[in-house]
Amino acid sequence: MIVQALAFYLFAAVAVASGVMVISARNPVHSVLFLILAFFNSAGLFVLMGAEFLAMILVVVYVGAVAVLFLFVVMMLDVNFAELRQGFLQYLPIGALIGIVLLAELVLVLGAWVIAPEAQSVAQAPVPSPDLVTNTEALGQIVYTRYAYLFQASGLVLLVAMIGAIVLTLRQRPGVRRQRIGDQVHRRREEVLAIRKVGTGEGV
Repeated sequence: MIVQALAFYLFAAVAVASGVMVISARNPVHSVLFLILAFFNSAGLFVLMGAEFLAMILVVVYVGAVAVLFLFVVMMLDVNFAELRQGFLQYLPIGALIGIVLLAELVLVLGAWVIAPEAQSVAQAPVPSPDLVTNTEALGQIVYTRYAYLFQASGLVLLVAMIGAIVLTLRQRPGVRRQRIGDQVHRRREEVLAIRKVGTGEGV
């Protein structure tokens, strides 16, 4: 038990410190690296809780795909971060409002035992034996039954975030020739094909 407690505090401390460095690091590449470190420590916490499937998904999907994709995108895009930081004070009130809303949600979550006394009985509900139900099956039963609509809503949020990222990084550069599928499909044969009759010995 002492080893598990020490491992928990170690993983938790490193995860919290990595999360702070993600938003405080000046170099965006360093922020992504700290994000990967936070994912690894969160996976360690899941292993301590006995949720090996979630730990594997966190490492394989988030570290192996999402975080690495962030790293390549940040390194390849020519984004002027100094110019982006100039509008920080302009959006500070909106950020403060969102922070207050998140703080209120955390207070409601932490004070749920006082606001909703029935939450304690739900938390003390009998849990099936791990020999009967695996982690993957239990997670699927919860996500796709009780929280199915929230699962779909999270997918829509990710879709909106993806579209927003594409719109923010899409820039029109003068002098760059872009492919136009419509023009290629509707072009006529006379515009792209010329038939020449070349006699013997008259070729290049």
